[in-house]
Amino acid sequence: MSLILENIKGYSSIELKAKQVVEGFLSGLHSSPFHGYSVEFADYRAYNQGESTKNIDWKLFARTDKLFIKNYNQETNLRCMLVMDSSASMGFPFDNKHNTFENPNKLIYSTYAAACILQMLYKQRDAFGLTLFSDKVDMISSVKSTYQHKRYIYTLLEQLIRKDYKQLKNSSNIAPILHYIAENVHKRSLVIIFSDLLSMQEDNEQIINALQHLRFNKHEVILFHIYDKNLEENLQYKNRPYKFVDVETMQEVKLNPSDIKETYKELMQQNFKYLHHALNNMQIDYVPVDINLSYNQVLLPYFFKRLRMR
Repeated sequence: MSLILENIKGYSSIELKAKQVVEGFLSGLHSSPFHGYSVEFADYRAYNQGESTKNIDWKLFARTDKLFIKNYNQETNLRCMLVMDSSASMGFPFDNKHNTFENPNKLIYSTYAAACILQMLYKQRDAFGLTLFSDKVDMISSVKSTYQHKRYIYTLLEQLIRKDYKQLKNSSNIAPILHYIAENVHKRSLVIIFSDLLSMQEDNEQIINALQHLRFNKHEVILFHIYDKNLEENLQYKNRPYKFVDVETMQEVKLNPSDIKETYKELMQQNFKYLHHALNNMQIDYVPVDINLSYNQVLLPYFFKRLRMR
């Protein structure tokens, strides 16, 4: 199916894949995207000849032999800013195998996940925008809900997945970016962040303080912590020496991953627990996301956050 999608001309392949994932996700929930959380039933009115039959209550027709239309109250639209880390470390893993929808690196995974959420936002008639950052704000779009704006954001995301990830050189500087977002995005927005949280100039406390700034300014926040569980937590490498290179500083270290595997994994898990506890106390949804798993692990937290914001 993915090969067919790639060959359809005149459409963004990322948009088509996002639609496919979202429709599959919603079908899996046994819930229409327009019933249950985007609109709420209000009352009935008589059906007028020539109208669409989409919202006719056929069960009521069976009981009364009369046609009635269901009226729905549309929810108040929200504003959402998608914030994506596009620094060099997000290109990991850097081999050519990890640059597809089915087998992504961290940036490609984040890009497709953001595209899926964008598709859901558009279905909800919510307004959306995109911020890309590394050591600075590389771009920030306006926040709109129009079809033209959706195509513009998809174009930006399409450009991201076509990048040569081996050429990414910028380091990341997360905390100042989040402070900037907190002050410059419309109050009471939903801010969705995709990042591996690898930052040269900051520790967790600085990042947490910046996230707290977002909450102080009344923003709802979902933080997707993007990582490769196999390689970055479990260190699933062959039992031999490797040379590891920090792509943001070019510092090198030579070691056999097997020698540090258990200690390193324990430290990683402690870090996840620390972030989860700290952000949970601020009512921020913290979601570690393994790029080897389904995109549904991103859509589900967004779905439940959207439900809570009704």
